[in-house]
Amino acid sequence: MSLYESVVIARQDISTAQVDALMDRLTEVLVAGGGEVKKRESWGLRNLSYRVNKNRKGHYVLFNIEAPSAAITEYERQMRINEDILRYMTVRVEALEEGPSAMMQPRNERGDRGDRGDRGDRGPRGDRGDRGPRGDGDRGPRRFERDRAPASQSVEGEI
Repeated sequence: MSLYESVVIARQDISTAQVDALMDRLTEVLVAGGGEVKKRESWGLRNLSYRVNKNRKGHYVLFNIEAPSAAITEYERQMRINEDILRYMTVRVEALEEGPSAMMQPRNERGDRGDRGDRGDRGPRGDRGDRGPRGDGDRGPRRFERDRAPASQSVEGEI
């Protein structure tokens, strides 16, 4: 049997109890097909990157699955039919992660930048490296003849 990771996003307006019942039904589909759910994590109600079917948020759930491909096909078919599921993605993996996923770990343990920014040493603010100082009057060549004409003269084509 193959190993899979699957993330399911359910609509924002259903309750957590309804999400659990929906995920239980999906688990039953996998078990009926000869598979097994190794881990199920609920990530809770999170913001979506963009609106999906007029929803700005969604209930995220992660499954780690060991199942034959026929069970995964039926599992995905059930998700396509269900109107409460906004999006899903199932990916075949070589090995399943042990312990909590990265989403369940605190920010500072995940390796995120956090509040500091961690951009490294950027050097002093005024340092221009080997480019040298910027000249005050040197702004480069002018690009338009119209800019060179005195204000009292009219340039052809202007009204």
